[in-house]
Amino acid sequence: MILGDARPIGLFDSGVGGLTVVREVMKVMPGERIIYFGDTARVPYGTKSSRVVQGFALQDARLLMQYDVKLIVVACHTASAVARDLLGKTLPLPVLGVIEPGVRAALRATRNGRIGVIGTRGTISSGTYRRLIAAADPEIRAYGRPCPLFVPLAEEGWVDGSVTREVARTYLAPLVRRKVDTLILGCTHYPLLKEIIRSVMGPDIRLIDSAEETAGAILRTLRDRGIENLSGSRPEHRFMVSDIPHQFRRVGERFLGCRLESLSRIDLDSVVP
Repeated sequence: MILGDARPIGLFDSGVGGLTVVREVMKVMPGERIIYFGDTARVPYGTKSSRVVQGFALQDARLLMQYDVKLIVVACHTASAVARDLLGKTLPLPVLGVIEPGVRAALRATRNGRIGVIGTRGTISSGTYRRLIAAADPEIRAYGRPCPLFVPLAEEGWVDGSVTREVARTYLAPLVRRKVDTLILGCTHYPLLKEIIRSVMGPDIRLIDSAEETAGAILRTLRDRGIENLSGSRPEHRFMVSDIPHQFRRVGERFLGCRLESLSRIDLDSVVP
């Protein structure tokens, strides 16, 4: 009997946001083991320089490699924007980000050639989304908009209400005026605000959830490389953070939609930078 590859999938993010990607992976690939690292001691990445984020991302990825992962997912848009290519060239295993899958889905979805992208300041200022969209189709216009307050609102569970609605209206008004018909949720926190974003943008907007698209890309990569876990056994997942695990658990279980299993604090000083 062929059992495939039982090694885990490794994912990292600056905090809890990447758990929306984990949630989709669990849904699409229930047999795969997951090891997740949230760098809660150095969150957020979105306000830091590209050089600093690249250093953090290398350290995060090398931590995951100590657990014999078969694939690494950069479950953070900022790190995907500035460090995924570096990791792909440096590490001896497949490295996926959360940007390219969302771009491909948006290109398929748009009808009028106007795509909006919302994310952290670091993600938007990197210009990665615009470059990828322009490279794929120079006729399509991409409009970026940083929405930094969406992150604390999602973590506080303020996914509806007058405060969140007013923030969303203020952030999204320029994209409404641009008449974008497709909007990429360019931060892993933003799927929790999907309904209020849709209500502001209008019922015809096509929202691209990068977490969902990334899960599909992971599945295709595992199949193409013949490294799916085909054992059929119930996997045991592991979650690690670099600081304040109790806060990560409180917020993370809301993001994940279920109870966190194994959660521990990891000392990054032991990992080669």
